[in-house]
Amino acid sequence: MMQNDPDAVADTTATDHPTLAEELLLVLFQPSSGTFAGENLLFYALAGAMLADLAIEERVTATSEISMLAKVDAIADAAPDDPLLLSAWQYVAQKPRNVQTVLAAIGPTLRAPVLQRLIDRGDLVERKRKVLGVFPSKKLSLGYTGRREALIAGVYDVLVDGAEPTPRIAALIALVYGAGVLSHLHREIPWNSVAITRAEELKQGNWGAEAASQAVARTMAAMIANSFVVTTTIASR
Repeated sequence: MMQNDPDAVADTTATDHPTLAEELLLVLFQPSSGTFAGENLLFYALAGAMLADLAIEERVTATSEISMLAKVDAIADAAPDDPLLLSAWQYVAQKPRNVQTVLAAIGPTLRAPVLQRLIDRGDLVERKRKVLGVFPSKKLSLGYTGRREALIAGVYDVLVDGAEPTPRIAALIALVYGAGVLSHLHREIPWNSVAITRAEELKQGNWGAEAASQAVARTMAAMIANSFVVTTTIASR
C-alpha cells in the first residue's frame, strides 16, 4: 500500500484490538437479510469511525471547537500501529483538512478490508453459492463470537436503560445515529423518543462524566455526525 494515497487498497490485516470501523460495520449488519443498513452511505460512516477512533486515541485533533470552522489535523509522532488507522492518519498528516474532505478521501476503499477483518475474526461468516445454479454469489451470516450481541447490548443499555457510555460506545451511537441508520436497528433497539433524545445528545457531544476528558473525541464525533447530515441532504437531491 502506498503511504498517503487515499486510493490505495488498505491492508486487511486484523490487529488484536478491533477498530471502531469494524464495530460500526458489525452493528450495521442485518442478520435476517445478510446485508448492511445504510449501504448507500456506508463509506462515509466507516471513514467517520476511523476519524473518531483516531480522536479517541489522541492521534488527531480539531483546529477549532466550532465544528463548522474546524479542520482535522494529525498529532505529530502519534502514528498508530493498525494499518487501516495508519492509512487514515497519514492522509490527515499531509495537512489540515475539513471533515467532509477527509471522509470522501479515506472512505471509498474501506468497506472491503473492514469486512474482511470481520470475516477473519469469525464475527461474520461468508459462504459461496450459485444463484440459479449458475451465477456465483456470496452470502454473509452472523458468526458465533457474540461480539455483535455485546455491542448491541451496550448500545441498548445507553439508549434505553440510561447507562453512561464509554467513549467508544458514545462515538459508535453518534455515528450510527448521525448516519441516519439507527432506525434500521428497531428490532433490537427501540426507535422511540427516549432513544432518539439520548442519541441526539451523544451526537452533539454530551457523553457524560466518564468521557469528560475526551473533549477532542466528542468534538470530532459531533463534526462527523453533522457532516453526515449535510452529505445525506446533498445525496437526496
